Amino acid sequence: MKLQRPILVGGLGLSFSLWMLDSWQDSIVQVGEFGLLSALAVGGGLWLLQQNRPKASVEQLDIMLVERADVENAIAKAEAVINQLAQESEQHPALGNLRTQVNQLLLDLDRQELKLAVTGGKSVGKTTLIEVLKSSWQSEIKQKVSFQETAPLFIQAGNKSDTDVLAEVKTSDFLLFLTNGDLTDSEFQTLQQLKAANQPVLLVFNKQDQYLPDERASILLSLKQRTQGNLVATAASPIPIKVRKHEADGAVQEWLEQPAADIQSLTQQLGEILAQQAQKLVWTTTIRTANLLKAEAKTWLNDIRRDRATPAIEQYQWIAAAAAFANPVPALDVLATAAINAQMVMDLGNIYQQKFSLEQAQTVAGTMGSLMLKLGLVELSTKAVSTVLKSNAVTFVAGGVVQGVSAAYLTRVAGLSLVEYFQQQEIALDSGNNLNLEKLRQTLQNVFQQNQQMAFLQGFVKQGVKRLLPEVAVEKAVG
Repeated sequence: MKLQRPILVGGLGLSFSLWMLDSWQDSIVQVGEFGLLSALAVGGGLWLLQQNRPKASVEQLDIMLVERADVENAIAKAEAVINQLAQESEQHPALGNLRTQVNQLLLDLDRQELKLAVTGGKSVGKTTLIEVLKSSWQSEIKQKVSFQETAPLFIQAGNKSDTDVLAEVKTSDFLLFLTNGDLTDSEFQTLQQLKAANQPVLLVFNKQDQYLPDERASILLSLKQRTQGNLVATAASPIPIKVRKHEADGAVQEWLEQPAADIQSLTQQLGEILAQQAQKLVWTTTIRTANLLKAEAKTWLNDIRRDRATPAIEQYQWIAAAAAFANPVPALDVLATAAINAQMVMDLGNIYQQKFSLEQAQTVAGTMGSLMLKLGLVELSTKAVSTVLKSNAVTFVAGGVVQGVSAAYLTRVAGLSLVEYFQQQEIALDSGNNLNLEKLRQTLQNVFQQNQQMAFLQGFVKQGVKRLLPEVAVEKAVG
C-alpha cells in the first residue's frame, strides 16, 4: 500500500517524532535544532522507503505456483484411480461424470480465460467492485477475465453455506476477498483455509473512505500485520461529497457530487499479477481440481472395497473367537500367533491392491499384535469384555468365553485398522509390505476408541456369546 495521503503521512511522522524525542530525552541538550530535525528527516525517510519498497507479485500471492508437468502428473494420478474404479466396478454410476471431468482438466491446461472470483461477508461491496472493474479495467488488459460473485459468507440465512461458497471459490484462478474493516475471527480463519488450499487470494480493504484518517491507518496496519502485506485498500463507491458554490449575488448552491472510484492500487497489482503469472494461475487451479477429482474417485473406490472387506473381517473375527474359546491361553496375544490373522491380512491386502506373501502377512500380523500390546489395547479390551460378561455369572464362568470374545474384538479392531490404513495409500504406488508404523499406530488407537462405546460392546459381546455358548446358556445369559 503506497502512502499517498498527506494527513496520514504527517500523522505517522508526528508519532515517530514523539517516540524519538522520548527516547533521546537524556541527550537532547547536546543536539542542536538543525541536527535533531535532520535525524528525524532521515529516520522518517528510511521508514517511508521501507514501506514503499516494491514486492514481487508472486511473493504477495503467498502460494505455491506449479508447472505444467506437475499438473499433468496430478491428472494422471486422478485418471489412475478412476481406471481402478472401473476395473473393480464396471457399471459404477459415477464413472461417466468422473471421466468427463478428466477430459475437462486436459482442456483446462491451455485455458486462456482467467476466472476472477469476488467474495466476502454481506454488504462489503462485492457487486459494486465487479461493476467498476468491468467498466474501467477489463478493457485495458490483454488477458480475458470472467468475473464471479459468490453468495455472502458468515450469514445464517441463504441457500449456500460457507462450505459451499468456499468450494465454489476454489474453482477460480484468483480471488478477491473483501472486508470493510479489521478482520473478524471468521474472516481470518477463512483466509487461513484458503491459504492451506493453495488458493491465490488478495485481501481488499474496501470502503476505506468511510473511516477517518487515523482510524484508516490503524485498520491498515492491523490488516497488513495479519496478512503479511498481501493487501490493497479501495473505495469502489466513495461517499458523495457535498459541494457548495457561492454566487456573486450572495446566493449559495449546494449539491452532492460522486467521487470517482478509488481502485488504482488494486488494478495495478492485479494487472502485474495477471501479466506475469496468468498461465501458472490456471495451472494452479487445474492441479487443485485434479486433486479434488482424485479424492472423489478414491472415496467411491474405498466404499466399494469396504463393502468387500467388511464380510471378510466378520468371518475372521468369529474364526479367531472359536479358536481362542476352544483353546484359551492365559496371555491373550492372538494377533501375534494365530495364522488366521495372517490370512486376514493377505485377504484385505488383495482387496486394497496391497500384495503380501504369507511370510509378509505374518510379519504384519505380528507387528500389529506387538503394537496392540504396547498400546495396552489387549488389556483394555479384555477388561471391557469381562465387565460386560460379569453381569451374568453363567456366561462369565463358562471357560474361554472372555478369551474368545476378546479375540474376536481384537481381530475386528485389527481388520478395521488395516482397512483405514490401506484407504490412505496411493493407488498402485505404495508397496503393501512397506508399513508406516507410526501411521499404523495412530490408526489402531483411533479405531479402538471408535469401537469402545458401551452400546457397541454390549451388542458385540451378546453376539459373541450366542456363537460360543450352547443355546441354553445363551438364553440364560441374555434372556
